[in-house]
Amino acid sequence: MNKIKFIDLFAGLGGTRLGFEQACNELKIEHECVFTSEIKPYAIDIYKHNFNNENVHGDITKIDEESIPDFDFLLGGFPCQAFSNAGKRKGFNDIRGTLFFDIVRILKEKKPTGFILENVEGLVVHDKKNKTDVIGNTLEIILKTLNELNYKVSWKVLDSKLFGVPQSRKRVYIVGNKINKIHLTSFETKTKVFGDIQETNLQPLKTAFTKKLLKFFSAEELKGKAIKDKRGGANNIHSWDLELKGKLTKEQKKILNTLLKERRKKQWAESKGIVWMDGMPLTLNEIYSFYKNHDKGNLKEMLDDMVDKKYLRFEHPKDLIRLDDGSTKREYKFSAAKGYNLVAGKLSFELNKILGSDCITPTIVATETNRIGVIDNNYIRRLSTRECFRLFGFPDNYTSNIESNKLYDLIGNTVVVPVVKNVSVKVLDGIF
Repeated sequence: MNKIKFIDLFAGLGGTRLGFEQACNELKIEHECVFTSEIKPYAIDIYKHNFNNENVHGDITKIDEESIPDFDFLLGGFPCQAFSNAGKRKGFNDIRGTLFFDIVRILKEKKPTGFILENVEGLVVHDKKNKTDVIGNTLEIILKTLNELNYKVSWKVLDSKLFGVPQSRKRVYIVGNKINKIHLTSFETKTKVFGDIQETNLQPLKTAFTKKLLKFFSAEELKGKAIKDKRGGANNIHSWDLELKGKLTKEQKKILNTLLKERRKKQWAESKGIVWMDGMPLTLNEIYSFYKNHDKGNLKEMLDDMVDKKYLRFEHPKDLIRLDDGSTKREYKFSAAKGYNLVAGKLSFELNKILGSDCITPTIVATETNRIGVIDNNYIRRLSTRECFRLFGFPDNYTSNIESNKLYDLIGNTVVVPVVKNVSVKVLDGIF
């Protein structure tokens, strides 16, 4: 094999291609991308911008497999929403889940030497039949289908934080070839923190929200903090800490912090005769049973004030209802007394995570990329374009020609280049 020819499906930003090409260069293997497919117009724009204006084909479901040039390797980070915790996890019942079978029909027709596929960690356990099963039915079908095409198939969940990027991003890699089984183990570990890839002296974000943050906390105190009305210990800031919905007394903040923990206890569900859920409304009497810093009348006054300001909701608890088709859903139990419940959430905040130089980011997703803040010169700003790329291991010569909101969408769904490179080295080393 003098030159490896490969195709890049569901190409996105081209991260899978970059990682594969880096591996080829390291192993001194001549290579050529002979076919690319991507459906999003702005993904096509940035891909062409970074890959010599190459032709990018559109929807793979509309492309005849016989029309694709012959190739040696198929690369495909096939869409993951059908198997992701962030999606509805419908798997093969979701049209995006069936895109795997477009990979299959191409492999079946073109019979390449091998492939590298990537997907979310949730794919591993999706549609599990028994709790003790190591993998779910969806991955079983995928592996069985690939084996039936005479490929020796391996898979492994890998975390990007061990491959030299300051982001913890667990993804499953499925590889196969017709020559020998690849072992996705014994990778060299490299670690970085955000400070290793951070830009400095960039334009700060001066909004009412960031001014609030810096009013109640110093820039140093904000490093590594999450901002959400959920539990999170010392590393979490709540809307009431910032008085985002109106002024509160110290006592009211103390009530909210206490309620945040108490509402999760299973004893309250038992007393109400409902199936436990993670957080439920508690009545005045129930709250007074564990919070007696004030008389009951004064406590009610403070709670009602927080309902008016929308820190709390006054509502019936919800019970788990089983439907005729065997599925379940939560519905208000109107026979149970109303209680006080937190208005919980995080996506309503302008920012929900503040990075400091020592941080490793959690998994970056498309819906939250523009809600990550960075401390820079004691001010707060959003992630820069270059930082976005570096968090995924893209080289600094990779540039953007699209709007930032479109880039945030793409970056939250892309692969981590160094992980693909290391996986590709294992795959190619097993052949050459």
